[in-house]
Amino acid sequence: MNRVFHSWHSPRLNRTMELLEFGHAGMPVLVFPTSLGKFYEYEDRGMVSALSAKIEAGYLHLYCVDSVDAESWYNKQAAPWDKIRRHNEYEAYLLHEVLPLMGGGRIGVTGCSFGGYHAVNFALRHPDVVSHCVSMGGAYDLTSFLGDYRGEDFYFHQPLMYLPQDDDGWYWERYRELTLILATGENDICRRDNERLSEVLSRRSIPHRLDIWDNGTGHDWPWWQQMARTYF
Repeated sequence: MNRVFHSWHSPRLNRTMELLEFGHAGMPVLVFPTSLGKFYEYEDRGMVSALSAKIEAGYLHLYCVDSVDAESWYNKQAAPWDKIRRHNEYEAYLLHEVLPLMGGGRIGVTGCSFGGYHAVNFALRHPDVVSHCVSMGGAYDLTSFLGDYRGEDFYFHQPLMYLPQDDDGWYWERYRELTLILATGENDICRRDNERLSEVLSRRSIPHRLDIWDNGTGHDWPWWQQMARTYF
């Protein structure tokens, strides 16, 4: 399997950022790590191995990025608006530094747990560059990170808030072209978040698929490995 390590100084984040690339052809997929996760997590947790046959066959081309969660949402020393500012810088890094590495065309995005939030939020904010989104055990409610703060800058990073209100036709036209999968388990601690998001999407007639896995499926890597094999 083709495996390439990339590292450069990001001018948008003003720090060195690292990522791992797996594959040589196929759909380019941006992979977000879980809460505070690192770029090598997807490999270490067996997800790359679970998808190895499709990667080696040239169907999938993974780009596993690092997070800046410790500097944004999880930074307890930062003011709410500074957390959001740092996340916006991270998004700019993805759009203007990582996507060109991936070829510059439309991509897939995926993630587990908080990585599922990143994937879904990125897809819904940028449906012109994302064609497929697979979230596994995603957590979508960010209100606990910001206390009572509900500024507009936060609003547009909280799908449970902006989806019920946004009437921009440009977005809705592209949402209808987006393949969006919300996968969770019957015992997943984030199951309700997925059900809530699905309810919002359904009210706005945004095509998506909510899959609640049975047989005791919870919130952990062995189940996410099975989901990845199913949806990719």
